[in-house]
Amino acid sequence: MQKLIADLKASNIGEIRTNERLAPYTTWKIGGPADCLIIPHSKEQVAAAIKFLHERGLPWTVIGRGSNLLVGDRGIRGVVIKLGHELDTLRFEGSMVYAGGSYSFIKLSVLAAKEGLTGLEFASGIPGTVGGAVYMNAGAHGSDVSRILKQAEVILDTGELVVMQAEDLQYAYRHSILHTLPGIVTEAVFELQVGDRNEIAGAMAAYRDRRLRTQPLQLACAGSVFRNPEGGFAAKLIEEAGLKGKRVGGAEISMLHANFIVNTGEATAEDVLTLINEVQLIVEQSYGIKLVPEVLVMGER
Repeated sequence: MQKLIADLKASNIGEIRTNERLAPYTTWKIGGPADCLIIPHSKEQVAAAIKFLHERGLPWTVIGRGSNLLVGDRGIRGVVIKLGHELDTLRFEGSMVYAGGSYSFIKLSVLAAKEGLTGLEFASGIPGTVGGAVYMNAGAHGSDVSRILKQAEVILDTGELVVMQAEDLQYAYRHSILHTLPGIVTEAVFELQVGDRNEIAGAMAAYRDRRLRTQPLQLACAGSVFRNPEGGFAAKLIEEAGLKGKRVGGAEISMLHANFIVNTGEATAEDVLTLINEVQLIVEQSYGIKLVPEVLVMGER
C-alpha cells in the first residue's frame, strides 16, 4: 500500500488521503475508513486517476455527498474517489442546464427555479450531487432524472471521456447502466422548460413544507431506506407492522416517517443493517412482501 500511495502522489491525480474515515462524508454519519481517498480537481485528474487504477487492477469506488450511502464499519478497501469542488460548476443556456458532477442537486433545483425553468422541482429535497442523481436516476414526487436529462459526460475506467445520451443510460427505477458500467459522471445536461416563477416557487415550497412535517431531517439519516413495492408504500407497511420506533443500538426507525432509519448519535453500520434485516423479515412474514433497500451499502462489515 505504501508503494501505491507513493505512486498515486507522484501521478498528479489530485489530493491523496490515507486511512480516511468516511463517516463525515455521509449523511448517516456512519462508516469506517477508506484505505485511500482521492480528490481529483479536474476532469483530467479524474481520467488519470481511474485509468491508473484500472491498469493496475485496483478496485475503486466513487462517492458524492453520501446521501444514499451506508459505509460498513470496517470501511472500504482500495480507493475511494470524491470529486473536488472544481467540478462543482453550473451554467444556463436558455432552457438547457449544464451542471458539474459534484454540483448540489438541491442547489441546482433552486437556481433553475430562479431562472424560471420548470422540471427540477422534484429535486428540491434530494441532498446528493448531480453525478449521484444521474447514476441513481434520483426522483421524487412522481418525476425523476430520466425525464429531464439530455446527456451526461462520463469518464470510463479506461480514462476515456464519453458523452452518453439519456437513452444510453438505460434508465429504470433508481437504476442506470452506470451500476454495471464503471465510470464517473463529470457533467450532466438537463433540458428544462420555461415556466411561471411563482408556480414553480409555490410547488417547491409545498414540497419543502411537506418534508419538514413528515421527515426526520433534524437527525442524521439517508432518506428512504426501502423502495416502494409495486402498488404500495414501504412506510405504510412498516408502520402497520408496528415497527415505528424500533431500535437496534443507535439506529432507530423514525417515529415521524417509518421508511427512515435515523442515527440517534452512536449508530453503527451493523446496527442499521440489523434493523433493515429485521424490517424485511417482519414485513415479509406479515404481508408476504419482501422490501428491497434503495440505499447503497459499501465496504466491509
